Amino acid sequence: MVKFLDLKKINERYKKEINESFNRFIDSGWYILGKEVKLFEEEFANYCNTKYCIGVGNGLEALHLILRGYNIGIGDEVIVPSNTYIATWLAVSYAGAKIIPVEPDMDTYNIDAEKIERKITKQTKAILVVHLYGNSCEMEKINEIGIKHGIKIIEDAAQAHGAEVNGEKVGSLGDAAGFSFYPGKNLGALGDAGAITTNDSVLADKIYCLRNYGSQVKYINKYKGFNSRLDEVQASILRVKLKNLDKENFVRQEIANKYINNIENDSIVLPRPSIDNSKSHVWHQFVIRTDKRDLFQKYLKNQGIETMIHYPIPPHKQEAYQEIMNENLPISEKIHREVVSLPINPVLSKEEINYIIDIVNSY
Repeated sequence: MVKFLDLKKINERYKKEINESFNRFIDSGWYILGKEVKLFEEEFANYCNTKYCIGVGNGLEALHLILRGYNIGIGDEVIVPSNTYIATWLAVSYAGAKIIPVEPDMDTYNIDAEKIERKITKQTKAILVVHLYGNSCEMEKINEIGIKHGIKIIEDAAQAHGAEVNGEKVGSLGDAAGFSFYPGKNLGALGDAGAITTNDSVLADKIYCLRNYGSQVKYINKYKGFNSRLDEVQASILRVKLKNLDKENFVRQEIANKYINNIENDSIVLPRPSIDNSKSHVWHQFVIRTDKRDLFQKYLKNQGIETMIHYPIPPHKQEAYQEIMNENLPISEKIHREVVSLPINPVLSKEEINYIIDIVNSY
């Protein structure tokens, strides 16, 4: 069986260094917001080429805290992709703002920059873009819109650690960015973890407080804050794995190129980057489309290949969002009906990659 994602095999390569980091954590005697978090924040900020990185509990909370930090809430509108994982929408809902969905580009699955401006109103306070599947959005166009209308550009970079646009890392391309380090991500912890990157000193100072009960000085609470702190253990593990992120992204890019250059099947629609740049897509997922998805998945399963669907139901069709369930979003609905993710991760063998290609071609 070719597993879709073998986290045990991925993390076994770091077992010695992870054990050392855990022992270092135990021996420190400081278990919340200690040295490991501070060092990871410095290292990840440097990696993303931003002034600040604030470690938080997970990716959803990273986006939520950015919105709170910018005082976006009740009465405000936030433009979001209609084609995304529900966490992007939930962050806006948590802040109390109104979700304004924009359809994706059918070729790239990312928010269609050409459709954003027509959705902007006097209540629009931010555009929350998602670099879906590791594919960088058209940030130059989107930033121009933000500047023109005086609204914030927030990156949901949960799937795009290390992606670059014109030599600049995702996470530094807008006013602020939220990252998830869920175990299956390109940079994955061994549990929930997240971070915010920004060059905005005012925002950073506020989020340092918001993540810790609204306090930077113990027992002095400046804001009605939250408990959303990156764990010391997870920070130490992320420090170990960050050193190899670019190398592992390169392996993903090589696998994706091999798929694109060798899969030849008229019933399969292959993905393509939004931007013509070899580093703009870090291939968190390799997502193809087929109008007979159930048959395709069953065929691959019978041939010993695991696949996944990212994602089977669009946010506006979830019971949680009944109030906008009747929104007319046909492009997103078509994408969600047809997408299938093939295995793509740094521990796939050449034999497994070639086997996947042969089986997909024979479908």
